[in-house]
Amino acid sequence: MGLPMLRALRAAGFDATGFDIRAVSEFANDQSFMVFDPRAFATPLKYLFTVVRDIDQTGALLFDDQAIVAYADGLSHLVICSTVSPNYIAVLRKRLPAHITLIDAPMSGAAIAASEARLSFMLGGNDTDIAPVLPMINAMAAHIHRMGPLGAGMAAKVLNNLVAASSTATTRLALDWAEEFGLEQQKMLDLMHVSSGQTWFGSGFQNIEFSRDGFAPDNTLSILEKDVKSALDAAPKGADTSLPRALIDAIRSLRKID
Repeated sequence: MGLPMLRALRAAGFDATGFDIRAVSEFANDQSFMVFDPRAFATPLKYLFTVVRDIDQTGALLFDDQAIVAYADGLSHLVICSTVSPNYIAVLRKRLPAHITLIDAPMSGAAIAASEARLSFMLGGNDTDIAPVLPMINAMAAHIHRMGPLGAGMAAKVLNNLVAASSTATTRLALDWAEEFGLEQQKMLDLMHVSSGQTWFGSGFQNIEFSRDGFAPDNTLSILEKDVKSALDAAPKGADTSLPRALIDAIRSLRKID
């Protein structure tokens, strides 16, 4: 997600630079605006958008392995685009220096939307805090939803992804059963697209990069599982969590299909 978002920023005229811990060779076409040394990346930073996988990678990037915060003396705004537990946003605010404005801005749309600069962002933070980074978010987005104060964007995102996880697991189950019934996959998808079974996952099945994947610890389905766990982490006290827990089992059971 991060690389197509970076490309969208540069296409809109922003002097944006990317950082990644992976080998330089993986960015052969983008090396002119990628930096692979954390100190060199952090030193000129004013605005930082993080698009890492989870809480552990966020902590490693900001404070531990790469320690960007320690090197970025001029950093004024930190925008968390990863999907994490809303509870973590409150923890992160306490850990950051007071002069760094924190905004939660998770996004939805998968890599296909990132590459076409039409992501949907859910923002948490007040108008004054968000204003300096809003032009950059606009360059990557088709839809921007101002959800409320800090943490509200992340709360909305984990709830959105709870629904997305449900539709992903159910659509895959329906397609498996359709095959057993002798129904053609595309005919089933076409039917669902124009009827009560319509979902983002089903309607975008042919273009979503992970639609046919089986669950693996390092792929997008694992990220979806992580997002359901993030929703569970922030579940209201006394809430019935049986459905989200069943979803985790369903996602883990998915196998690769043709």
